[in-house]
Amino acid sequence: MISQEILFDCQRHADRGVIEVVPCIDGTPLTELVDQFEMNAGMQPAGNAYGGIIPQFFRFGPIEDHFHGRSIGAMGSKTPVLGCECGEWGCWPLMAGITVTPDHVTWDSFEQPHRKTRDYSGFGPFQFDRLQYADAVKVLTAALGSDET
Repeated sequence: MISQEILFDCQRHADRGVIEVVPCIDGTPLTELVDQFEMNAGMQPAGNAYGGIIPQFFRFGPIEDHFHGRSIGAMGSKTPVLGCECGEWGCWPLMAGITVTPDHVTWDSFEQPHRKTRDYSGFGPFQFDRLQYADAVKVLTAALGSDET
């Protein structure tokens, strides 16, 4: 599997003025990737349902732990990688399994926990070079500063 590149885009949430974190894979926001997948699969509702994670709204613990699958606030074995477009991750999250090995970080086993019948087996997996991933998380941590916990 070819490694993809990840970065974490930090923007002010349009309605709330807080920092929203949207993972971007090979330059495309994960929100767009999942919207396109859901629309192509005929899922309803679909399109503009997801937003980024807002660390200020939920204490995930250190953001580095969160994006390495060790969040203290995660639901079970999966980690929220997107939240609802409203800004609340628990409202409409996109969950993923995050696996860290010495060489790679993989996001797979995506699910929408409020729609258990949805099949995301064709979405991902996304595999990142471990060093590039670590650098992206460091940049994110620095961008968030004291707002990360």
